[in-house]
Amino acid sequence: MEKQNRINASERSTKEELIECPRCHAMIDADIIRDNFKVCPECEHYYTLSPKSRLRMLADRKSFKELDKGLRAINLLDFPDYEDKLAKARAKSGLDDAILTGVIKIDGIKVAIGVMDTRFLMASMGTVVGEKITRLAEYAQKHNLPLIMVCASGGARMQEGLFSLMQMSKTSAAIKRFKDAGGLYISLLTNPTTGGVSASFAFLGDIILAEPEALICFAGPRVIEQTIGKKLPDGFQKAEFLLEHGMVDMIVRRDELKSTISRILKMHK
Repeated sequence: MEKQNRINASERSTKEELIECPRCHAMIDADIIRDNFKVCPECEHYYTLSPKSRLRMLADRKSFKELDKGLRAINLLDFPDYEDKLAKARAKSGLDDAILTGVIKIDGIKVAIGVMDTRFLMASMGTVVGEKITRLAEYAQKHNLPLIMVCASGGARMQEGLFSLMQMSKTSAAIKRFKDAGGLYISLLTNPTTGGVSASFAFLGDIILAEPEALICFAGPRVIEQTIGKKLPDGFQKAEFLLEHGMVDMIVRRDELKSTISRILKMHK
């Protein structure tokens, strides 16, 4: 695997650390998992990547420039304990909200990118997430840059009620303006991509990529089974099922993701 695609070696543990794979239960050295793009070498289970790890995997070295840093949600509806939940999520993720946006270079090609973080209230889409995606699309349009969104979310943020639901139309409108101006929008769906995110900007990509076995849906399989009273097919709503039924364009392994996106960008350029 190419050296520039590897997770930064500075993330290596200072002492031996074993991690049990939640799928195959193998005990794997943490450094091996990190060097393998956070994928289990035994069963290819995909661990969750933080936005910064994702950017190190995709971006040319030291090319990331963050945009709109410091935007923070407020408790518009006086929802009980929301401020405490936000504070804990900020401490856990190190982010102001559930998305990190900015500009990177991929094999020398400058792109605008947004990466969602499920550690922040399951990457639920509230007013700040919607605003940052909108600003990112407008920045990409203004500077004639391709736009990449790395999607992962549990859906709308219930603590913001209708304000959260409004972000679906807001982000969709911003993406449409960007695409109408001739911009290239690549959407990468990771595990999980659900709810209002999947029903808005996540599925508006000119090219829609997905990671292997990612759960991609609006309502989860358990809810659907309870609603229709029937057992769903094996693998329903996984990336492979969606590819088979024409909902995504390509499933891409992590070790091939940067080179795949690079080829797409070069063809568009």
